[in-house]
Amino acid sequence: MRKLLLATALVLSSPAHAEGERAGDFDYYVLALSWSANWCAEEGDERNDPQCEAGRGVAWVVHGLWPQHETGWPSYCRTVERDPSRGETAAMADVFGGAGQAFYQWKKHGRCAGLSAADYYDTARRAFGSITLPPVFKALRKDVRLPASVVEEAFLEANPGMTRDQITITCSDGRIQEARICLTRDLAPRRCGDDIIRDCRMNDAVMEAVR
Repeated sequence: MRKLLLATALVLSSPAHAEGERAGDFDYYVLALSWSANWCAEEGDERNDPQCEAGRGVAWVVHGLWPQHETGWPSYCRTVERDPSRGETAAMADVFGGAGQAFYQWKKHGRCAGLSAADYYDTARRAFGSITLPPVFKALRKDVRLPASVVEEAFLEANPGMTRDQITITCSDGRIQEARICLTRDLAPRRCGDDIIRDCRMNDAVMEAVR
């Protein structure tokens, strides 16, 4: 009985999400921005990803623009919209860091927005453009260790209208992973759901230098 109760508690405490839901049924967006150099150190270098090549100068890139419920999120939704062409995904490489990532994000999350692929990509580009990226990180020329809270403070300073409950910083394997910013369907900053507000508490998280 104890094992059953524990298993039930774990399920109930985990973020709820589903697959194959109806497109367009969501409450808000999460704009997830990855620190490219850290992603390259964890995954991209092994894949020989082009964004990880020295001299590219890539800083923050869009991991995804994710339709979100107040609790949980949809994925791989049913939609009548066609998939984007190779040309359309290639044109988003500057935002997503690569065409492959752009297509994967459409397939898993973009279909849930209830938009055409072209409109989803346009929305992702506009969402990215609506956020002022802290200039201090663009100039990062050597690896540093810093509290994750410093990254959040930098975003708040660069975006005066943003509040602490509208952004969360995540970590992975001791590194700064992402800045996740919550936006309305009209791309205005809004409070994140409780399942998104899970700030990294590390005081010595690594940010690798811009490549």
